[in-house]
Amino acid sequence: MTDSKLSIGDSAPRARILIVDDEPVNIHVLSEALQGAYELRFATSGAQAIKLLESYLPDLILLDVVMPESDGFQTLAAIQGTPGAADVPVIFVTAMSEMADEEKGFALGAVDYIIKPISAPIVRARVRTHLQLKRQRDLLERSALLDGLTNIANRRSFDQALSRRWRFAQRQGIGITLLLLDIDHFKQYNDHYGHGAGDDCLRRVAQALDQAFTRGEDLVARYGGEEFALILAADDSARQAERVLRVVSELQIEHLHSSAAQHVSASVGAKSFQQLGELDTERALREVDELLYRAKQSGRNRCALQKQGFTEIEIIR
Repeated sequence: MTDSKLSIGDSAPRARILIVDDEPVNIHVLSEALQGAYELRFATSGAQAIKLLESYLPDLILLDVVMPESDGFQTLAAIQGTPGAADVPVIFVTAMSEMADEEKGFALGAVDYIIKPISAPIVRARVRTHLQLKRQRDLLERSALLDGLTNIANRRSFDQALSRRWRFAQRQGIGITLLLLDIDHFKQYNDHYGHGAGDDCLRRVAQALDQAFTRGEDLVARYGGEEFALILAADDSARQAERVLRVVSELQIEHLHSSAAQHVSASVGAKSFQQLGELDTERALREVDELLYRAKQSGRNRCALQKQGFTEIEIIR
C-alpha cells in the first residue's frame, strides 16, 4: 500500500498483470486469453521483469519457470526482494509437471500453477480467482489502516507511513515536517455536549484536515483520542502550522466551556526536520510532543514551532 489518501469506496481500475516468459509465442497465447479484461505488460526475462517492477507494480504476475540465465524460481526470489512487490501474487506457468517442482514453487511463495499447454478458460479462471483474493486481502489491509470513527488514517497507518517517509528522506537528503495537535478542553466538550456530539466533532475536524492537506506526500491521521498527527513536506512549517489552526477554527464548532476560545480550537506542536541524519522517529515524535505541551502551557489555541538546529521556540496563534 501507498501513503495516498485512504478510502474504502474507490472504484477499482482494471487489474494489472505482468506476463514473464522468454518465448514470445507463450506471451501471445496468454495475452490472447486475457486480452480486454486486464491491463497487460510483458517481460522476456527475469532481469527485465525486475527492472520493470521499479516503475510498474502489477496486481498479479504470470511467471514461466524454465527461462535462461534466471529461471522462474530465481526470479520469484528476486521479486520478493523488490520493494513494494513482495506481496504481489505469482502464478507459475510451466510445462514442468513433477510434484517436486510444484512443491518447490509453493514453498518459495507461488500461489498457483498453470501447466502448459495453456488452456485459455483455465488461465482466465485462475487469474480471476487470485485477483479476487488479492482484492479482498487489500481491502482488509486498508480497513485495518483506517480509524473507524473518522475514516482517516489511524495510528498504525501513521507509524508505518512515518517509518517509510523517514527512510526515504534520509536517503534523499531532504527534510520532513511533523505536527501533533490536540483539541482543546475536549473532556469539557464531551461533558457538556455529550459523547455523540464529541464523536461528530472529531469527525468534522478529521475530515477538514484531511481535505485541507491533499498533496501526495501529506498524511493526516488520528493519533489517539482527540489527538491528530500530520506528516508534511519540510517547506514553510510556520505557514502549515497556521493553516492547521485556521482549518480547525473555521469550523466554528461551538465550545462555550473552553477557556481557549468560544469555539473548538486546537493546540499544535510542530517541528521541521531539515536534515535527519541519525535522528530516529521516536525521538522526533518526543520532540514534537514536547512542543505540543509548550503550546498548551502557553494558553492553548496556538502552535509551538521549532526548526531543527534552532533552540528558539516560536509561538503562533
